[in-house]
Amino acid sequence: QVTLVESGGGLVQAGGSLRLSCAASGSRSSINSMDWYRQAPGKQRELVATVTNGGGTDYADSVKGRFTISRDNAKNTVYLQMNMLSPEDTAIYYCKCTRYYGDVYWGRGTQVTVSS
Repeated sequence: QVTLVESGGGLVQAGGSLRLSCAASGSRSSINSMDWYRQAPGKQRELVATVTNGGGTDYADSVKGRFTISRDNAKNTVYLQMNMLSPEDTAIYYCKCTRYYGDVYWGRGTQVTVSS
């Protein structure tokens, strides 16, 4: 079992920055990839960024060049640095991890609101 807790969300003006954190507890040593998803009102949840245990990263086209995902394995934490935020980035941001066994865990999410 893995428990994920997100933090760092809030209200920011367009053009501003936020850094989200996701701390993992439990059976952390078996975690393979960690991801950030987001869900805006009335829209489906979408993948924002992913980082593998080896440090490989990938991003949604809509956030490339603005968002950076990173992972501190010693702290069992994954971060999402978000720059040049726009109102279109407003959503609940969720952390997800996938273990080597194939099971998946989600955090409860953190709200990000970008005002114009």
